[in-house]
Amino acid sequence: QKEIYQLSFRAYKKGISSTLIFEGWDAAGKGGAIRRLTAGTDARITRVIPISAPSDEELAHHYLWRFWRHIPRAGFITIYDRSWYGRVLVERVEKLTPKEDWARAYAEINHFEHQLTNNGNILLKFSPEEQLRRFREREAIPWKRYKITDEDWRNRDKWPEYARAADEMFLRTSTEDAPWHVVPAENKKYARLMVLRIYR
Repeated sequence: QKEIYQLSFRAYKKGISSTLIFEGWDAAGKGGAIRRLTAGTDARITRVIPISAPSDEELAHHYLWRFWRHIPRAGFITIYDRSWYGRVLVERVEKLTPKEDWARAYAEINHFEHQLTNNGNILLKFSPEEQLRRFREREAIPWKRYKITDEDWRNRDKWPEYARAADEMFLRTSTEDAPWHVVPAENKKYARLMVLRIYR
């Protein structure tokens, strides 16, 4: 974290921006990794953008519009807790978007990310992989029960469909400029250290 603080401040001084995205299952460890990462950056230059269902205003625009709005200016850091990959994951699996639209999104996303990296923006994409054990843990521990709902278990029943969508996402959007980093997250400390080392 200390090393990341020093590096991120040097990047700030040089006007080098960073965009980090965390995409993965509920309870996969995204939030914990983001907290450890932001502990090593200056809060004045770092923003975390949690992504949920789009608002009416966002639905009235192209789906990438709401992400473009938060792209960091020179020297700043933006961390997305979920991202534009919802188009080819949840919107695909839940049939919220017609097939022709989510199928077209792979090329749109690659082009979008190329624009970011081509402009000197460091882009890192993380996908922590772990869920079922943490779901059961949340049910068993009284002070964690608020974190688990029937909706979580409903989504869990669609695991095979989400896994197929994720496999295609990795295959079609892990590029030389913006590769995916799949983080084994069964061990929280290992996963968080891996994220810190990759960012470093």
